[in-house]
Amino acid sequence: EVQLVESGGGLVQPGGSLNLSCVYPAYIHGSTYRGWFRRSPGKAREGVAVIGFGGSPLYADSVKGRFTISRDNSRNTVYLLMNSLRPEDTAMYYCAAGRALSLGEQWYQDWGQGTQVTVSS
Repeated sequence: EVQLVESGGGLVQPGGSLNLSCVYPAYIHGSTYRGWFRRSPGKAREGVAVIGFGGSPLYADSVKGRFTISRDNSRNTVYLLMNSLRPEDTAMYYCAAGRALSLGEQWYQDWGQGTQVTVSS
């Protein structure tokens, strides 16, 4: 079983920042893309940002200009820097490994357990 482990979630005030991290195995067969997804209460899980092995990120419109995805292949870690956080960013954030530069979760087959982000004053 492939294990991805997220960290860095927490409670932050509107306008604040958080930096999520996800450590993954050195090799995941057929999965060179890494992504961040989120699920808010009562909503379906949605893609937030994804990135290929050499970079080339893709963002959801709702986070463009505020969130930055990056990866350190030497550390097997993918990050999500979240700035200018809003209450509507409150969600469980999941790290995933997949086989396409897409925000569609059908392309991602390995998932972490999630880390909670709450934006509230």
